[in-house]
Amino acid sequence: MAFKLHYHRLLSLVLLILLLFSVHRSSAGVEESFIESVPDLQNKMYMVVDGYPCVRLLNISGEIGCANPGRVKVVAPIVRFKNDMFKLVSPSAILVPPDKMEDFFNKLHSDKELAQKIAGVLIKTNIGYSNEIFGFSPVGKFPQAEFAPYRNTTYNWNPAGSGVMWNRYDFPVFLLSQNSTLKLEEIVESADIHNDKFHVDVAEFDVVMQTTKVGNHNSETCLKDQSCLPLGGYSVWSSLPPINVSSQMEKPIILAMASQDSASFFRDRTFGADSHLSGMIALLAAIDALSHVDNVNEFGKQVLDVGSVGKGFSEGKATFFSHVEEESSGSKEILSALEKAAASLKPDEIVIQNASSSNPGIPPSSLMPFFRKNPSTAGVVLEEFDTNINTTSIVSAAAVVARALYILASSGSGFSSSILSSININASLVEELVACLLTCEPGFSCKLARNFIISNEACPNHYVGVMLGSPVAVPSLENVGDTSRFIWNFLAERNSIRKASSNSSCSQGCTSPSEVCVGAETGKGVCVTSTTRYVPAYSTRLKFENGWRLVATNAEDPLGEVDPVWTESFWNSIGLRSYKVQSQTYDQLILWVGIALTISSYVAILAAKAALRKSLKRD
Repeated sequence: MAFKLHYHRLLSLVLLILLLFSVHRSSAGVEESFIESVPDLQNKMYMVVDGYPCVRLLNISGEIGCANPGRVKVVAPIVRFKNDMFKLVSPSAILVPPDKMEDFFNKLHSDKELAQKIAGVLIKTNIGYSNEIFGFSPVGKFPQAEFAPYRNTTYNWNPAGSGVMWNRYDFPVFLLSQNSTLKLEEIVESADIHNDKFHVDVAEFDVVMQTTKVGNHNSETCLKDQSCLPLGGYSVWSSLPPINVSSQMEKPIILAMASQDSASFFRDRTFGADSHLSGMIALLAAIDALSHVDNVNEFGKQVLDVGSVGKGFSEGKATFFSHVEEESSGSKEILSALEKAAASLKPDEIVIQNASSSNPGIPPSSLMPFFRKNPSTAGVVLEEFDTNINTTSIVSAAAVVARALYILASSGSGFSSSILSSININASLVEELVACLLTCEPGFSCKLARNFIISNEACPNHYVGVMLGSPVAVPSLENVGDTSRFIWNFLAERNSIRKASSNSSCSQGCTSPSEVCVGAETGKGVCVTSTTRYVPAYSTRLKFENGWRLVATNAEDPLGEVDPVWTESFWNSIGLRSYKVQSQTYDQLILWVGIALTISSYVAILAAKAALRKSLKRD
């Protein structure tokens, strides 16, 4: 009996040592703290990783984008990117520097064996810089080629275009925030330094798409099964001056368009959006300058400024290239106005040149569908590139656009050289618009934005978004993105006629049908006379009847025949977190220790039994 008692004490001591060893291993390197609740325990075990996901998009012919390969979360060890990634033994989550992203994805697209070893991808953010990948363009060499009004659709308009966003990836991809980049870098570096063979840092991806669950692989089937929504949103158009509906005189219309969104590899973060949105900023600044002209009501033509799809500008002394599809009297008038506008500014500040005759036509822009629909449309695309897409000065662009619009609108009616020379751009406003629309600090928490809207997120999101609910002329504001609401309010105020009465609050609504409420979200809205409207923007192949459905192509609509009908998959949740798990080495150690204990226990029991029998025989 004494032997048996000693044996149990020895076994308990061994188990206690193993338990302490395990606790020591799991708590190594972790600051001591008290755990008082289940959430405390979860926070201790799991680190939520902030980032921007790549999601699954669909069109008529197939899928692009990223998603978990199945219906469950993906868990994989985090591995730093190396040039010899082909040596990967098991599926891993690769931590990739931003400047290696394009080459890495091109490699995965061409090397299927390597792609099978990729469980997920984590793209780091440049610390201390804007969240950009310089020279990175996920679209192709000829964006929007299907809408080109000419046959040469292989022209290289965009040399930086990699086309990586048009591929399908059966693994999750996240762009990390700066804070999460620092945290994961620390985790990976710590693992490299300590060479911990017993624990592994893993990433857990929750990017399960509803289309994957249902088995939809194109827009037609996912819309039918209601597992996706159409890409789209609300564009904005506004008239300067406001349209007088009671007037019997109809004025010709001048359209000035710029982009308010951009193609994006990641859903909530758009690389290169600065160049696209800078065109919108130039247009907003131009409209602001025109709104101070006294005789806008005497314009012989109506100026409509549209926030939609276009190209952009940057900063610096500019040479602009004017692109036309076919020379006509209308296009010549626009070119003449641009040249006069440039000449009216400081000498040599802006130069307007005709684009190279070797170009097949106008570059990718929102003007292409106009020409495709009506080749006789008079229009010009103004860019700071000749044969390749590039960027130029926001302030200079705004100046030439504002003065050119004045020349065109007042042509033959009320033109004044002195008024032309007085149209100047508010450089401070441009700086404020850049801060509001292109940065996260202050972003939409800037004073200008706070005067108009209550933002859902401080950081501007220029992703195109999806159509929520039925498309209507006066949408619910919760179905309209922050950028569209900001642009609507800005244009409504700048292109408006204020009431003579000082009491123009719209807390009780505006009395006239020609009035709109500017700043209604802030609770300090003001009624103004303005012709500013939201315009639903989505595929012409779609119709909403208790849900979205695809309609047949129309032979009279050539644009509908090439419309890809883009949609975005639903999902229940999207998340990314990191935590430690026991390595295979540790699991094997525990297994062998358990086997050894089992065997030793069995031997000890046999020995104890033998000793007990001998003791009983002696007695």
